Amino acid sequence: MKNARRLIALLFAASLLASAWQWTNQKKEKPRDPTIRNVSGIVTLPDGSPASGAVVQLKNLKTLQIRSFITREDGKYNFQNLSTSIDYELTATYKDLESPRRTLSVFDTRLDAVVNLKLDRKKEQSKSEEKQEEKQP
Repeated sequence: MKNARRLIALLFAASLLASAWQWTNQKKEKPRDPTIRNVSGIVTLPDGSPASGAVVQLKNLKTLQIRSFITREDGKYNFQNLSTSIDYELTATYKDLESPRRTLSVFDTRLDAVVNLKLDRKKEQSKSEEKQEEKQP
């Protein structure tokens, strides 16, 4: 009888200990920092296919610092740990193609912004081609 009581008490203590350990072992998710954001997207060629190897530049409009990312095979890029209190300018280039400049503003409240960039002929190149066409009779 004495051994049975000890066994029951031991099993009860072990079950309490196991449940307490499980409760403390759970991952506690930290709330996300609202002052940090990420931007990602896809760079596409004029025909709509992904641009592998395009260079995406992110310009900090406060410090004028430029960060670059070379797109993967699927044309995707990403920049992480950006401040929500700074405007950024994004542009992509690939061979003789360039995307229009896109701005990620402080007024854009998304913490994971998606900015897709479509490549087109460079403006200087297209203007010089137009001038050459005008000169030809």
